[in-house]
Amino acid sequence: MKKENIILRNFFRLMRSGAFDENASLEPMSPFKWRRLYDMVEAQKVVHVFARGINRHQHDDGLNPPDDVIERAKKYMAEHPQPTTSNVMLTLPEASMSNRLLNNRFKKIVNKEKHSMDTSVESLGLLQIIVFNVDSMLNRGMSLDGIIRLGKYLRSQSGARLDDIKIEKWLVSLHLARMAELQGNILIEMFGFEQDEIPFVHKPDKDAYSITVRAVSFLAKDTAEEWHFRQGQSGFVQNNSQVLRRNLRRSMRYFIYAPIETTSNFFSGLGHSLSEIEE
Repeated sequence: MKKENIILRNFFRLMRSGAFDENASLEPMSPFKWRRLYDMVEAQKVVHVFARGINRHQHDDGLNPPDDVIERAKKYMAEHPQPTTSNVMLTLPEASMSNRLLNNRFKKIVNKEKHSMDTSVESLGLLQIIVFNVDSMLNRGMSLDGIIRLGKYLRSQSGARLDDIKIEKWLVSLHLARMAELQGNILIEMFGFEQDEIPFVHKPDKDAYSITVRAVSFLAKDTAEEWHFRQGQSGFVQNNSQVLRRNLRRSMRYFIYAPIETTSNFFSGLGHSLSEIEE
């Protein structure tokens, strides 16, 4: 991993420790920096991973978070409990695509594979996580929770249970090969994965690091109150230029990885906002 500031160093050490049981000593930080780190943790919805990392580092000299950070984490986990099953990180999310044609193709792949004579449930699960992460990246920005889920799933499956040929064929068919490769390169850059652990990564991506750091450092959260368009009291339609600019920047960032899905997602979001304008 390239050189970064102490907050990011400790953040990713805790993530790697909490998610993948890796050990790397933490560096002491001021209360202000610990609070900044925890803001990043909550924004990325990885509080449970953070807590496991804290537990693994409980004897480190560098573990000096202020009490209010620990209390915030405890409160969050009480309000957002995870299922008790040890397989919680491998629970497959619902996944879909914004482009109607590609989403229909995705559904056909899932249905055909489930009824295939040589069905590969594990490969289908991997595809589902990749598609879910693409949706999250385009609508809400980078989700480390989703990337960690992908990494844990990959390491839970032996190579013999993943059909590399099918996975590659599906990703090409859905025009998601480069987007999947970006996700894999984030695991390599930020979480220490080896390239041979990830069947759909064929070459390094020099932008994986900067995209991830930008996403983790950006703490503004998407909320239900945000809007693209709404009808004002005068009857004229108003637009939220800040949200539009942010979503356009996000779309441009990922356009080279999945141009069809990125374009469809952007205009789908605009159409959804327009349809919600009160008549």
